[in-house]
Amino acid sequence: MPLLRAQRNIALVLAFFAFFGLSATRTFGQAALLMEEPYGFFGALNPTGHTALYFQRICAETPTHLRPCRPGELGSVIARYQGIAGYDWIAIPLVPYLYSVDNPNHVPSRVDKEFVDRLRDHYYEQHLMVLGDVKRGGLLHGGWSELIGVAYERRIFAFRFNTSPEQDYAMMERLNSGPNESHFQLLFNNCADFARVQLGKYFPGKFHRSFFPDAGMTTPKQVAHKLVKYSRRHPDLQLTVFVIPQVPGYRRQSRHNKDISESLVTTAYAIPIAIANPYIAGALVVDYLVRGRYHFIPRHPTVLMPENLADLTVPPAPLDGPIENLPLKATIDTTTFTLPGVEPAAHEPAPVNLPAELDLNAFEQNYEH
Repeated sequence: MPLLRAQRNIALVLAFFAFFGLSATRTFGQAALLMEEPYGFFGALNPTGHTALYFQRICAETPTHLRPCRPGELGSVIARYQGIAGYDWIAIPLVPYLYSVDNPNHVPSRVDKEFVDRLRDHYYEQHLMVLGDVKRGGLLHGGWSELIGVAYERRIFAFRFNTSPEQDYAMMERLNSGPNESHFQLLFNNCADFARVQLGKYFPGKFHRSFFPDAGMTTPKQVAHKLVKYSRRHPDLQLTVFVIPQVPGYRRQSRHNKDISESLVTTAYAIPIAIANPYIAGALVVDYLVRGRYHFIPRHPTVLMPENLADLTVPPAPLDGPIENLPLKATIDTTTFTLPGVEPAAHEPAPVNLPAELDLNAFEQNYEH
């Protein structure tokens, strides 16, 4: 068994660098920290939001096993969850993660609850039943429904940065070989802690736990701020900020991400805290004013829609090279993505056909009337 495992790892290394390590024009890959806004009743109680990591080079063979992406694939999103069959992390391809469909041409411009539920049910039946007996999820407990169709729930900010093949392979091997067992804990082992630890492997010593602000608790906003701050001292990361809008119709507009101290100071929580202990309330105010106010999102970030989602994988212009020589747009075929300088896969994927009950054109026509 150890020999077979070693042979499999060697084959994986060779495959990974065959795709990504031999091309001078693709030295850097793209990864992104996804800072997702809070929504709904739970988002009002805990307005910190959610964090996930996107990787252009790493794809999901299954939701719990990673492999190198093939040419034309868009990569996957990896995040920590609670209540998913005892797993710590789950990987979902980028387009289904955002919209619950495989094909970006099937993304509706407007939805309602019934249509989102049907999209999610269809994708779950096709791809996620391998997870076993997992509940759908609800108001207080997580479930498989939170793995897909995220853009129907909330707005997302993507902080894209450069990675090397060696870094991405190490990430993939670390997650595949390590125990994938849930130890989720809302305060000190949450989704933001997962992102913080993984980014710490890419950039050692820069993403440690901070005690000010937020009393040692990690939040999505705090991790994003650290990445932006680090990129200012390391321009080779070529950090770029995108926004993925919330698809209207399913929920009210999601709220802005807040840190712990900001949540307590700027909401009704401040009143009972001040009554119970004015010293703690004063400390929270000072913490927020001194360390808790982050302003790191540009006023007009680039907007990513389903039709230009592949722009997330296009590297920015080289720091010392002419920008006019870089292809800035990626074209999208009806069945797969075609990236600049990358040949299509040898085998074309089968067209994705929505079942009759998910007639997108008929659904959108209902809104026009």
